[in-house]
Amino acid sequence: MYKFFFKRIIDFLLALIVLILVSPVFLIVLILLTIYNSGKPFFFQERPGKNEKIFRVIKFKTMNDKKDSNGKLLPDSIRLTKVGKFVRKTSLDEIPQLLNVLKGDMSLIGPRPLLVEYLTRYNKEQKRRHDVRPGITGLAQINGRNAISWEKKFKYDVQYVDNLSFLLDAKIFLKTFFKVFKSEGINEVGQATATKFMGNES
Repeated sequence: MYKFFFKRIIDFLLALIVLILVSPVFLIVLILLTIYNSGKPFFFQERPGKNEKIFRVIKFKTMNDKKDSNGKLLPDSIRLTKVGKFVRKTSLDEIPQLLNVLKGDMSLIGPRPLLVEYLTRYNKEQKRRHDVRPGITGLAQINGRNAISWEKKFKYDVQYVDNLSFLLDAKIFLKTFFKVFKSEGINEVGQATATKFMGNES
């Protein structure tokens, strides 16, 4: 009953309440990123949701669009602005995704929505992460986030799908606050952001 009915109601109500509570912070970050990113505070990108249905995820834009002489985007580490680095470290870049939750594209808790190009790279078991709505935070995020391998992330995602419950969601929700406070697992070691998933070795 929770999985098919109450989870969506709780998602909507909590997302609305949190969005109202953090609206002053939302406005401040919006203004700062508008200044630092040449009038582009938001980042939009197509991502696969439940049952691989494509939707547009919205986040605060933490990197600028600077390019080299050939018109190619510079490395992430260079394009990540000072404000963007702080916003990413404190996970404030995730706030706009509350709008995705209100729309029903996402849940507060669930496997993170990844790139569309990854869909052809998952094995049959990993594809099961799309059996539920993607989330702002999830089991993989409280167990290492970007500091663990893709394979481990996907195992946590499928584990969540198989054990989805109110108690598990409550546990993930509470642990997320501790992870954000400690700023753990934000980046992959030696990287400004996480490296791309190129597929399974076998």
